[in-house]
Amino acid sequence: MFRTIFLPLAFLLFTFVTVHSQDISELEKRNGFKDIKLGMIPDSLKGTKFKKEIKERDEFPAKLYTVEHDDYSKIGTAKVDKIEVKAYNNMIYEITVVTDKDPRLMKALESIYGKSEYDIKRETYFWKSENLILKFRSHSKHQLELVYISFPVLKKMKEDKDQKIDDIADGL
Repeated sequence: MFRTIFLPLAFLLFTFVTVHSQDISELEKRNGFKDIKLGMIPDSLKGTKFKKEIKERDEFPAKLYTVEHDDYSKIGTAKVDKIEVKAYNNMIYEITVVTDKDPRLMKALESIYGKSEYDIKRETYFWKSENLILKFRSHSKHQLELVYISFPVLKKMKEDKDQKIDDIADGL
């Protein structure tokens, strides 16, 4: 009795864990949108235009760029309306892609990365790995938004801030 129930249950659990981790590894492997990768230098992208200096979270100096190139104009049949990247110390830490609303986009993302999690407070679907998060939400009545965020670059921002505080403390 134990073997007839336990072995199939253990096999199903192992299969679920393996499949789920493979999906997240695909998110890590892709590390961004098409050939726009988190951590890369913005000037190495096709069609990058500097837009403005920004303060991320009202304290970290960063730069905002727009990206316009035919290679990024569609996701399947969904039209890409806008791509922006944010960079800190010349490393891309956030990629925002705004597309026309197409319900097949969510199905495509789930086929690649597996079932998403849902944040009720922010009304956002997301996939999270060790080094990045991909958020998917409604941008407007007719548009969807994908946001890729790099955890290592955000960590670097915090480390740089802590180092500046230590430098000031050492100077006292």
